[in-house]
This record gives sequence, structure tokens and C-alpha cells, in this order.
Amino acid sequence: MSQSSNLKIIAYLKPHCGWSRGVRAVMEKYKLPFEDRDIWNDINQRVEMIQKSGQELSPCVEVNGHMLADISGDEVEAWLLAQKLVQPSGTQAAVPTDRGCSDEEHAAQRGEIPVHFKG
Repeated sequence: MSQSSNLKIIAYLKPHCGWSRGVRAVMEKYKLPFEDRDIWNDINQRVEMIQKSGQELSPCVEVNGHMLADISGDEVEAWLLAQKLVQPSGTQAAVPTDRGCSDEEHAAQRGEIPVHFKG
């Protein structure tokens, strides 16, 4: 039985966020089963995340009842490794695990054309 089979992971994520994609990529990298809770389209999931984490920023990842609030994929991975819940993996994550969306990605999600100011 693998170490990951003993983990209960709930990830409070947005469907389109770079930070959320990074968390999902870490879960995939280590083949960790997790509940992907959509805080963008389901207000109840967002409220639950805020109540559990004590703050409004996402992503938040709960591992066996321990809440990691406002965390990047890199930080989730570092925490899992430090807790010895996963073993180091030589594989790369499918997407960047340390950044949000670009301005262009945010605009595209809202159906807007980005405006760039020259300074």
C-alpha cells in the first residue's frame, strides 16, 4: 500500500487559476487522489474554504485535516515532502506550480481584451 493511499486531500481551487493549476499538477505528479472543490462556481465550497482556512485567498489544500491556506503548488509539494507524505519525484509537473495567471489569461477568462499602459 502506498503512502498516498492514507491521505485525505481536499483542494479548494478555481477552475481557471494558474495557482490552482499548479496545485493540480503537484497532485498529478505524485498521483495523489484528491477532492477538487470548485470555489468559483460553487459558493458553498467557497464558504467552506473560508470557514476552514480563516481567510479568503485560494488555493487552500487540506491534508488529513491540516489546512494549507493561500498556497502554491510549490509550497504544497514542499510541505508534503517535509512531512514525508510523498517521496521525491524526478518527474516535472505538467504546468508551472509557482505562479498565477497572466493578465492576458485573466482577461480571456472574463472575455475581455487586455489593456496595456505604457509608463
